[in-house]
Amino acid sequence: MLSILDKYILKRYLGTFVLLLLLFIPIGITVNLAEKIDKILSNEVPFFEVVKYYLDFTVYFANLLFPLFLFLSVIWFTSKLANNTEIIAFLSSGVSYYRFLRPYMIGATIVCVGAFFLGMYLAPMASLGFNEFSFKYLKKGKQDREKANVYRQINENDYIYVSYFNVTEKSGSNFTLEHFEDQKLKYKLSANRIKYNVEDSTYSLFQYKKRIIGENNDIIESQQKLDTVFSFDLDDLTPVKYIAETLNLPELNKFIAREKDKGSNLINRYEVVRYKRWSLPVSAYILTIIAVAVSSIKRRGGMGVNLAIGIAIGMVFIFFDKIFGTLAEQSDFSPFVATWAPNIVFAILAIYLLRNAKR
Repeated sequence: MLSILDKYILKRYLGTFVLLLLLFIPIGITVNLAEKIDKILSNEVPFFEVVKYYLDFTVYFANLLFPLFLFLSVIWFTSKLANNTEIIAFLSSGVSYYRFLRPYMIGATIVCVGAFFLGMYLAPMASLGFNEFSFKYLKKGKQDREKANVYRQINENDYIYVSYFNVTEKSGSNFTLEHFEDQKLKYKLSANRIKYNVEDSTYSLFQYKKRIIGENNDIIESQQKLDTVFSFDLDDLTPVKYIAETLNLPELNKFIAREKDKGSNLINRYEVVRYKRWSLPVSAYILTIIAVAVSSIKRRGGMGVNLAIGIAIGMVFIFFDKIFGTLAEQSDFSPFVATWAPNIVFAILAIYLLRNAKR
């Protein structure tokens, strides 16, 4: 059973968090729209797609920045409790500091569960819509949608190469497929251009040529155009870097397993995305404890000092998260350690601040 104290603090905890989200999301949308409005108008983007983009934008960034919003909201309302001497009244009535923390932990659990399902299922769908809109209308198919010198092992025996591939147009140039058996080349396919047909999941090869390696003589086949099927799909050919963000948890696990079999050089990037879906919800507990420890003390400077300290700690947390994530993506550094290191470091800080606040 929740006591009056629990209900009071829990209501303030969740209410302030939701209020802060509702206040900052329109600001984020306004800033983004002001920055992108020229491209949206010049590309004559349909109104419905703009609305859908900003719905996806809201979910995408709410999932990305929820730890910071949660941290600031806890500091805000706890500082108000401290300034109004309500915390002193609670503790003077015989309530221990750890008992005072209980409603905060209940609130952190609710946020953690919500963030878990948001990150595992809703955020991937929003990420897909957000990125697809960006590359279709704002970046016009550049950067990550265009790949040069794609070379991949698609199974135990087959290797493919494309000198250039455009994911938006689903076509590439100078395609080659080499098939090996017992470490010997058996045949080689080549085409000046390859195009993926969405309607029937086939590939069209233009200026197609096939060389079958014989013991004495090679057999050469050629056609102007050949429609065929391959054992790989478009994502296997050249997955965009953000593809891991667009997959729910079961899909992401299967995708990473396939990419490991193919020896993808982007495995660490995908692993960082997977582990963050577990580490970010857990950070709700750690940041809640730090926020309470920092703001439950009545300071001479009032709420402004607590907010300044809180913003500084929040920025350091995000900085650590980005640094370790980039380190894992760009090197052999363990993605698991990279994603959990900020939580471990700040958990130690939380214990230290909590002991000081208790005194």
